Amino acid sequence: MDIISALQIALAQLVGPSAIFYALLAIGLNLHFGYAGLLNFGQIAFALLGGYGVGIMAVNYDQPLWLGAIVGIAAAGMLAVVLGIPTLRLRADYLAIVTIAASEILRLVFRSTSADDFTHSTNGIYGYASGFFTISPFDNGKQYSFLGVKFLGGDLWSMVVGWIVVGLLCLMVYLLVRSPWGRVLKAVREDEDAARSLGKNAYFFKMQALILGGCIGGLAGVFNALATQSINPDFYSTAQTFFAYGALILGGAATVFGPVLGAMLFWFLLAIPDALLRQATAGDDPLLDLSAQQVGAIRYVLLGLAIILMMVFRPQGLLGNKREVQLDA
Repeated sequence: MDIISALQIALAQLVGPSAIFYALLAIGLNLHFGYAGLLNFGQIAFALLGGYGVGIMAVNYDQPLWLGAIVGIAAAGMLAVVLGIPTLRLRADYLAIVTIAASEILRLVFRSTSADDFTHSTNGIYGYASGFFTISPFDNGKQYSFLGVKFLGGDLWSMVVGWIVVGLLCLMVYLLVRSPWGRVLKAVREDEDAARSLGKNAYFFKMQALILGGCIGGLAGVFNALATQSINPDFYSTAQTFFAYGALILGGAATVFGPVLGAMLFWFLLAIPDALLRQATAGDDPLLDLSAQQVGAIRYVLLGLAIILMMVFRPQGLLGNKREVQLDA
C-alpha cells in the first residue's frame, strides 16, 4: 500500500477547489450559526442561486461572467430577505425548517423539465466559463507538481482566485465581529431579550446577518460554477449544507479561521481513507473485498465518526470557544 501517494492525493484535496467551495459555504454559515445563532439548514440554496446566476446570464443572455456573478449574489441576498421576514421573529427552529424546505424546493424547481428553457433542467449548464480561464497565467491543460502534489493549470488558477477570496472574507469577518455591529450580533445570539431591553433591534441585526451570510453562500456558488465550469441541480442537495456544517464543527464556530480550517480538514480526512481503501481494493488479489460504492460509503462513515468524536470531546471545534456555541434559541 502506497501511503505516500495517498497522502499526496489528500494534500491536493486539502487546498483544492472543493475545500475552497466548502470554506466559503462555512464562512456564511458561521455568520448565521456562529455569530448570530441562526439555524440555517439551506445554505446550499444560496449557492444554487449564485451558480445559476452565472450560468443563466452567460448562456441564456450572453452576458459577461462578472454580471452573472452580481446577479447570482443579489438573488441569494433576496432569498435571505424572503426567508427571514416570516421567520426571524420566531424561534430558531422555524428558520431551520423554512431554509431546508426552500433549498429542496429550489432544487426541484430548477431540475424540473417545465423550467428547461430557463434552467436547462437535469441537463445542466456547461461551457460558459472560458472567459475566466483565458486570463489565467497557467496553462489550463498542463499539470503542475509541488512536492509531488499535482494540479492541473485550470484548478491551480481556481485555487489562486478562491483562496484570495477566502482571505478577503476572513478579513471582512474579523473586522465585522470586532465592530459595534458584531458585538451587538453576539449579544443577540447570547440573550436576545437582554439585547432588546437595551434598545437594540434584534430582528434587524439578525436579518442583516442572514443576508450577509446568504450572499457569501451565493459567492460560493459563483466560485463553484466557475471552477467546475458546470452547473447541475442535483449537485445542490441538502447534504452539501450538512457537509459545510461538518466543516464548521471541525474548525470551530464563531471563529474567523475555524470554517476555513474545518473545510480543509474535512476534505483531507475524506480523501485519506478513500485513497487507502481504493489501493486496498485494487488489483487481482485485493486486501479488502469491497466495491467502489462501498468504499465511497465507508469514507463518509469514518468521517462521520470523527465528527461525532469531535462533538463529544471538543464540541467547540479545534479553534472554538465552548461558550460561543451555546445559543439562546
